Amino acid sequence: MRYVSLDLETSGPNPARHQILELAAVVEDSRHPLPLAELPAFRRVVRHPEYAGTAGAIALNARLFEELAQKEPNPELCTPAELLPQLREFLLLHGFRPDKHDCVSVTMAGKNIAVFDLGFLKELPGWGTLVRAEPAMLDPAAFYLNWRKDSRLPSMSICKARAGLEREVAHEALADALDVVRLLRPFYELPVYKQVQNSEVPEATEEA
Repeated sequence: MRYVSLDLETSGPNPARHQILELAAVVEDSRHPLPLAELPAFRRVVRHPEYAGTAGAIALNARLFEELAQKEPNPELCTPAELLPQLREFLLLHGFRPDKHDCVSVTMAGKNIAVFDLGFLKELPGWGTLVRAEPAMLDPAAFYLNWRKDSRLPSMSICKARAGLEREVAHEALADALDVVRLLRPFYELPVYKQVQNSEVPEATEEA
């Protein structure tokens, strides 16, 4: 299947008060996976007239504010109103097709995408008419959950450690979107349900 791994960096956790600072999206085809560096990728930093945010989020994204403050032309810079039209153009360029309502609907993947990123996306002009997400979303946390020991879904850092990757999380939209692809790829050849089926097959015993 084809899906879009999407990640946001924001000025805080509240979609009604805070803003998208950066959006990145990567197109992945599980039937024909390419080297990560060759995946079609989209990245934008978003300029707002003013910014509202939490101290923690602003400190975490200091590099983005430096980029936004630069006066030089930046082809990856856009306004909130331009963000979804540009994302739609990228999706159309890479083979996604609009539905009968002329909306591009995609399966999205991301860490906490349904409870965090989606809330911010819904605040953007054009969400639901230009671009929308399929109801079912892919979150790698479900693939790395230890059902016997975890009391909550694992963080991105824990998912990476359990996958045998470096544990550090970049908190940069494109790098984090690529990490989600890295976390999902081990399950392409042997999906979870096949692993369950294999584990339930009784061991063969010699006949007496």
